Amino acid sequence: MMQQINSILKIPPRKPDSHKGDFGRVLVIAGSYGMTGAACLCSEAALRSGAGLVTLGIPESLHGIVATKLTCVMTHPLPETHLKTLSDMGRQDILDFSQRFDVVAIGPGLSQCVETKRLVLWLLQNIERPIVLDADGINALAEDTATLDKIKQHVILTPHPQEMARLLKVYTTKEIQSKRKEIAEKFINSRDKVTLVLKGNNTIVMNNEKYYVNTTGNPGMATAGSGDILTGMIAALLGQNFPPFEAAQLGVYLHGTAGDYAKQAVGEISMTATDILDNLPKAFLNHIQNK
Repeated sequence: MMQQINSILKIPPRKPDSHKGDFGRVLVIAGSYGMTGAACLCSEAALRSGAGLVTLGIPESLHGIVATKLTCVMTHPLPETHLKTLSDMGRQDILDFSQRFDVVAIGPGLSQCVETKRLVLWLLQNIERPIVLDADGINALAEDTATLDKIKQHVILTPHPQEMARLLKVYTTKEIQSKRKEIAEKFINSRDKVTLVLKGNNTIVMNNEKYYVNTTGNPGMATAGSGDILTGMIAALLGQNFPPFEAAQLGVYLHGTAGDYAKQAVGEISMTATDILDNLPKAFLNHIQNK
């Protein structure tokens, strides 16, 4: 019987002799023409969530834009299509480069370009690092969900209800919202290398053995870029050696907590993803072990 988990792990304080290599190297594969914001939010969230090093892999013609916006994130230009999305020609570059990292986040703002989807499916089967898959990465997976049976390491999927409907194909978004736990359990069944984060009110985190229903957050977080931040947070926590379920659970909890702090500052209606990002330090500061 699947066990419901209610307790949340605390974040251990850092040792005085710590260095950046102790806290995980995160590679973010994201962005396309008109969607550089998603890539930047994800990357910045990973840093704000404690990752020691974050590098953003971005279509080469967009490199200058993100390099200007991101001061603390390194950037890695990659081959692109004529639509300024990531090209399948960059698969070996990304695979070789990924070996320098502890975790890879794929998806924010990638676009639904056919060639980019093909690249994502290939990467999922060949990257030998834990993966956090979101947004257009999930849309690519919806083309061939059998890919999940070919992954080499653990993958954390973070769909919203509409993306979940695309993955499953037999349910509408409305049906998923009405049977969230039941449908999540059916999807996870027998997939021991998958953790699911079904986003929405009372986000569900689930693997084959246990599940968690989140209680933090508010409707103001239903805003563009909020999910990109969550992806970066979970990737950073994975890189800090939290197990996949606990990284996802803690990421969801603190993401909602930051959103609740943002609500106190700006209200629900005016909240933007940047407000959530700006409140991550406060959320983390109040969740450190032995504080």
